[in-house]
Order: sequence, then structure tokens, then C-alpha cells
Amino acid sequence: MRYHPIPASVYKQNRTHFAAQLESNSLAIFNSNDIYPISADSTLPFAQHRDIFYLSGIDQEESIVILFPDAYEAKHREILFLRETNDHIAVWEGAKLTKKQATELSGIETVYSLSEFERLFQELSTQCNRFYFNTNEHYRQSVETQTREDRFIAWCKKNYPAHLVGKSNPILQKLRSVKAPEEIEQIQQACDITEKGFRRVLSFIQPGVWEYEIEAEYAHEFIRNRSKGFAYTPIIASGNNANVLHYTDNNQQCFPGDLVLMDVAAEYGNYSSDLTRTVPVSGKFTPRQKQVYEAVLRVKKEATKMLLPGTIWKEYHIEVGKIMTSELLQLGLLDKADVQNESDEKPAYKKFFMHGTSHHMGLDTHDYGLLHLPMEANMVFTVEPGIYIPEEGFGLRLEDDVVIQSQGVPLNLMSSIPIEIEEIETLMNA
Repeated sequence: MRYHPIPASVYKQNRTHFAAQLESNSLAIFNSNDIYPISADSTLPFAQHRDIFYLSGIDQEESIVILFPDAYEAKHREILFLRETNDHIAVWEGAKLTKKQATELSGIETVYSLSEFERLFQELSTQCNRFYFNTNEHYRQSVETQTREDRFIAWCKKNYPAHLVGKSNPILQKLRSVKAPEEIEQIQQACDITEKGFRRVLSFIQPGVWEYEIEAEYAHEFIRNRSKGFAYTPIIASGNNANVLHYTDNNQQCFPGDLVLMDVAAEYGNYSSDLTRTVPVSGKFTPRQKQVYEAVLRVKKEATKMLLPGTIWKEYHIEVGKIMTSELLQLGLLDKADVQNESDEKPAYKKFFMHGTSHHMGLDTHDYGLLHLPMEANMVFTVEPGIYIPEEGFGLRLEDDVVIQSQGVPLNLMSSIPIEIEEIETLMNA
């Protein structure tokens, strides 16, 4: 692996916290992701399922974790199954984890070969009343492909129809939303790598460059700093492209006087960072661009102050909407009539700021978190207001990642990444 792994004790603690939430005589199963085919013999790069990684630190395909706190034998209360390896696999793909290496990474003492799974699962099934399955219940999920987990659940229900069923995801949604110090360190490392990429492109951007060339500069800096690359598909949107919220073509040229919105960040050790900066292609903001930029920055700063323990996500967004409405009035983008005619379902500010301000972040860029529960210390959120004005040919978004503190304002993990107009212009014209 490229990254430095976090201590196995963190994964052990994660499993302990998860197991404590299970009904008695219950067994939970977690499968790694598939390697997805493209065509012929081509595949996408392997990306580990974040839940099995959270519980074990194992970053290898064809792995299974079983947690069974009430197993008759103590050695069967935590079990890891690994793909068998041989000399042929070692030559063609590289050596896979040994049982000793897997134990050192995960803290799981009992490690079996995958070929022993069905036999042992049959034995353990006679000791439990309930299986906990790990389905995807994230509020943004939109899965059209049958996963390895899906196939296992179908197989298990067919072969063990008498067992009760529980859901692992609600437990993990709550546990994963609050980060351990070691997890925050990994996210900070991803943010630091992202900073290196951003500073690199500030000296690269000028009229005539192409969006994909900017993307390439980020990729170079990320990979040379031990990241696997982008935490998500990068958005490099110049001019009016920035008004397409999920623009990822990155195939247009950057012209004088335009802004370029860059929503792009690195991962590190499977943990995400999430950055957006908007900079002037020519190295200087126009007066109108400055006016809008400063408005977005003020909203961002005020929104950040509201991310405190006890805050409810939905109520927070309502308050941010009020601040944005005030700024849009000052910019002349809204008038009093717009505000008087708005409704709760369709607030006036949504014409120019149509997405949310904050989301959980961690192992997934849009990470786990139960949005109806109050915010807690050590949750990590983005703060990303924007104003989009197709009629004026630009859109503008600013985004940082922050950690909620038990007291005081959140800790900004991206505080060293330039965001003030004067610093950005100085760096671009150095």
C-alpha cells in the first residue's frame, strides 16, 4: 500500500463499538467489494468497501469479516477470511496478505482462507438466531449494480431461511459519523496533499490552458505524495461550465477574464478530502467577480460558526439560507418581491444557490451520518456555499473541511489553503 496505515487498535475499537449494538446471539457479515469488469480482460481499479475497511483495515479484494460476540468459542467472535494465494498469483498480481500480515493490520487473530468460509459459516449458523446484513442505506445512494454483498445476502437467505435478519447500516451510520483522532489525522493528510495540488495549479493557470491540463497538474501532485489520486471525480469548470454543478467533462479551454471553479481533492488511505476553490484565469478578479466572491466567503465563514454540537442539519441549512438571501439582495440578484413571494418549499435563494451547504465527510466523500440526529464533536463536515449566475457567465463556490469541536468553532483542516482574494491573486502573479 502507498499510505501509512492507522493502528490496528483503532479497528479493534470500531469492532467493539459495533458488536455492542447487536442483538444477542447475532452474527454480522461484511464482504469486500468486487473488482468491476469493463470489457475483454479489463477491470476498474479495486476500491475496498468502506465498511469492511472501517472494521478491519483490510484493503484487499475477496475478503470477509464475521463478528459474532456470542460465539461458543472465543476465537470465532472475530473472524477474517482472505483470498488464497499461490506462486502463480504472486507472479501475475503480486503477493496477497499473509495471515500474519492481516492480523497485524486488523487486530483480528482468527484468519482463515476463503475456501473455508461455507463450512465454518454453516457451523456458526447453528449458534446464532439472527444475521446482520450490510445493505447500503445512505441517503444519496443510487446503486444499479448487484454487489458482492447483494449476492451473499441472496445466497444466505436461500440457504438459511429460518434465521432472523438485522441491519448493520444504521449502526455504522452512527459510529462512522464520529471520527477517531487517527481518522482525523488521515483526513488531515488528504487535505495537506490537496493543498500541494492547489498551490501547484495557482502558478500554472493562465489564459489558454485547458481544463484537463489543470486536472493533470492535480493528479501529478496527488500521486507523488502517496495518494491513490482523486477522492472523487474532479470538477474543473471554467466560465459558464461552473453553472453545471456536476460538470466533469473538463475538456474546455480557459479564456481571459473567466473564473475557473475547481472542486477537486485527494484521498489518503481511503479517507477523503473535499475542496473547492474558484480563481481568475487571468490572475485578477474583476470588480463584479470580487463582489460575488466576497459574498460567498462571508456565507462560508458564518455557516462554519454554526457547526456546533447539538446543531440539527436541516435547521442549519435553513439558517444558512437566510444569510445567503441577505447576500443575494445586496448583490442585486434578488429583490424584496422575490423574498415576499418565496415559500418554504421553494426559497428565493435557491435560484442562485441550489445545493446544500454541508455534508459528512470521511471514508466516503459523502460520508455516513444520520441527518436527523444532532451534530457531535469529532464529526467532519464540508462547508461549501456557492452562487451561480449563468446570465453573467460564471459560477462561484468555496469549500473547506472542518471538524466539530466539543467547545468553540470547528477546526478547519484546510485553514492553510489560500482562500482570501489578495493571497490568491498574489500567488497567481508571483
